[in-house]
Amino acid sequence: MSEILLKPLKAGLIGAGIQASLTPAMHMREGEAQGFSYDYELIDLSQIGATPADLPRLLDEAGARGLAGLNITHPCKQSVIAHLDELSPQARDLGAVNTVVFRNGKRSGHNTDWWGFAESFRRGLPQADLSSALQLGAGGAGAATAYALLSLGLEKLLVFDRENERAVALADTMAALFPKAVVDAADDLAHATQAVAGLVHATPTGMAKYPGLPLPADLLDRRHWVAEVVYFPLETGLLRAARDLGCRTLDGGGMAVFQAVDAFRLFTGREPDADRMLAHFNRLAR
Repeated sequence: MSEILLKPLKAGLIGAGIQASLTPAMHMREGEAQGFSYDYELIDLSQIGATPADLPRLLDEAGARGLAGLNITHPCKQSVIAHLDELSPQARDLGAVNTVVFRNGKRSGHNTDWWGFAESFRRGLPQADLSSALQLGAGGAGAATAYALLSLGLEKLLVFDRENERAVALADTMAALFPKAVVDAADDLAHATQAVAGLVHATPTGMAKYPGLPLPADLLDRRHWVAEVVYFPLETGLLRAARDLGCRTLDGGGMAVFQAVDAFRLFTGREPDADRMLAHFNRLAR
């Protein structure tokens, strides 16, 4: 057994408004299936009256209490970086951390979001046309999905955001990281949609508290594949419209699961059963 697991393992999630997160259940159920005690707690900034400015104290307390690591979500993925000792290459490239590992007196930051999306895409949309894609959204989730698709070999990526300067900034960052690909910001949504083989949605639109579509449904075409990051609900309005047209689609559940798969690996030093974690998530989500 890994020496990490000689005593009951503890981990947690820091973020705001995270009471409905399925991450604790996924981690603890997989630990139980592997035969060890695993306690995963929520450190909800909204519940404890804290802000990202409290991260130094929260990280110190977590380390002192023996946590193996922390997952990090909104609004702390960028601000946590200043309080870490080292970063994985992907976390450095993306400028965002969603997993912090405490080991040997150091805090190391990782980004498992991009791998989570890449693995979900690889499994859920095999043989997808990677000649070109349009991404809606240039925030933290968009950085991860763009990095994932370009890592998978996407040849051309157009980035659209309502705040065009964010789209330009993300396109410039990805173009520097992936010089063999064509990466540009798009300012004409209709024209960009017509010019690509696939569509990636990386904004909150379609979540239970932000209902609606991120683009006019008549811009979709049967030839498009459509990938979503929203997973609550699993079937967003965008996915419903795309499926009605006959598009190949990918819901956001896989990204949520596979980022947890990679975080579990980092926290425990053990290889998780990804299919088992996916099946558990699907039972919880539905």
